Amino acid sequence: MMNHSIHQFDVLKISGQRVSLSDFKNKVLLIVNTASQCGFTPQLKELVALKAEYLGKDFEILSFPSNDFGGQEPLEGEAINSFCESYGANFPIFDKISVRGPYADPLYKFLADKKLNGKLSAVPRWNFHKFLIDKDGKVVDFYYPFTKPSSSKIKKKINKLLAAGQ
Repeated sequence: MMNHSIHQFDVLKISGQRVSLSDFKNKVLLIVNTASQCGFTPQLKELVALKAEYLGKDFEILSFPSNDFGGQEPLEGEAINSFCESYGANFPIFDKISVRGPYADPLYKFLADKKLNGKLSAVPRWNFHKFLIDKDGKVVDFYYPFTKPSSSKIKKKINKLLAAGQ
């Protein structure tokens, strides 16, 4: 039986600390590939607001900086962290990874491929591509970069997932 949950993956925080995504069991997740020099970078503020809106609920945003698109994440390590903090980032920032192509991080290979995640195929085409994950770690939906984190489309789906299994 194939494991269609992201909880099987370990990822590195920007601090270098290894984290198991199983630590986020029973949480609804929005996974976003971010970049500091992108036209969509102001969405960091919206992600901060979204996280604040769901404070105290089983919701988390996971940010994966990536330099895959237009070289828009030239920063490394602590510089990325400082940049995100300047936007008030109140969610975990992970190590810079590749999110597409042959060198894509295993997590992103899983997120983007229906054969692996059992639900959908959606390779990120730009920064701020968003994957929505249910409490069981299953991929539920994805949103293109132009869909703002504050959009009712995303919030309705988050609310539905939070209400599931209450």
